[in-house]
Amino acid sequence: MTKKNIALISLALVLATVYVIYFTDWFHTKSIIISHTTRPLGRAGRMVLLFSLGDDYELTEIKVVPLAEWQTNRFAQPLWHVLGDSSDTFNHFVYGQRMDGMDPVIEGTHPMPLQPGVKYRIFVNAGKMKGYHDFQFGAVTATN
Repeated sequence: MTKKNIALISLALVLATVYVIYFTDWFHTKSIIISHTTRPLGRAGRMVLLFSLGDDYELTEIKVVPLAEWQTNRFAQPLWHVLGDSSDTFNHFVYGQRMDGMDPVIEGTHPMPLQPGVKYRIFVNAGKMKGYHDFQFGAVTATN
């Protein structure tokens, strides 16, 4: 092989490597996309907060913290924090619900109620995949 051929093959390998690293998701951790909605529950008009994940995940952790507190203290006390063994799959869940395969980090604790108009952040882990979402529960919005 000539030096020219070696140089061209080397350049092709470098360009292929750059393409794979920067333009594919082969080496990027996938994120969990989280959305939320509020739904009425029963005739009493009680509202529940429903989180959707868009796909089925074997969840290993869910944690909800007040956003302002978390921004100043990464060890902020969570309002709801459960860990799982990644045996059950979920694509949606309600804030505070009892979920098969997931238990509170501190045994015997229950989710704290969410305050209207306060911003919160939910963290969701499924093995190496992670996601977070900022939300408000019961926020008053103006309509035109």
